[in-house]
Amino acid sequence: MIKAVIVDDEPKAIQSLSWELASFDNEIQVIETFTKPEEAIAYLKKNTPDCLFLDINMPTMDGFQFLDCFSQKDFAVIITTAYNEYALKALKNEAIDYLLKPIDSDDLKETIKKVKKFHTNNISATRVEEVLLNFNANLKKQKVTINTDGKLVFLNVDDILYIESDGNYSTFIMINNQKMVVTKKIKEVDALLPKNYFFRIHNSYIINLNKIKEFVKSEGYVVMDSNDKIPVARQRKTDFLSKL
Repeated sequence: MIKAVIVDDEPKAIQSLSWELASFDNEIQVIETFTKPEEAIAYLKKNTPDCLFLDINMPTMDGFQFLDCFSQKDFAVIITTAYNEYALKALKNEAIDYLLKPIDSDDLKETIKKVKKFHTNNISATRVEEVLLNFNANLKKQKVTINTDGKLVFLNVDDILYIESDGNYSTFIMINNQKMVVTKKIKEVDALLPKNYFFRIHNSYIINLNKIKEFVKSEGYVVMDSNDKIPVARQRKTDFLSKL
């Protein structure tokens, strides 16, 4: 159910629009009406309806001055006016629709469809943003557990730049120039690392994909955030590029 707010200095205009919207009572509900824009602003800064039907010509402030009071609008804006010269300005103020008074029922039906589409798009964008934020948070929180020399070592994924092989040992090169040697072959270490963050770029190196600063294709090496140059094995180049 769409929740709507109406702002218009004329009570009769509010009554008429409310009556028209009542024809779509299974889709939209008027939750508040205001004849004084200042009261509507105070309400909207504490409450977020799904849409706002806003008159342009009001005595204390016009509709565009009203919208300027909001740095961010999480509600769909529908401009209502008896004049058609404000259409372009309405679009520039991110209004999703522009209704001429007296408001036609068919036009109102199309407006309701636009409000639904507006919120579907907003929800999708919000979900994408949440996924990205959660991904970054999880990246920082995720740890790699290394069992070596009779103890468990827990390393933050985001603290590891790359791992270098040294025969039966592997050296973890960390941020802030820290190093940690573990008694494991690089093949064993590779099996423990999450593949969405790490890639074995060479027989002797595993890199953190999120710590690459440059890839110099002509000479076949990557530059890490530490400015260390790591060679890219020729036979692994195609798989590496597919990871980027």
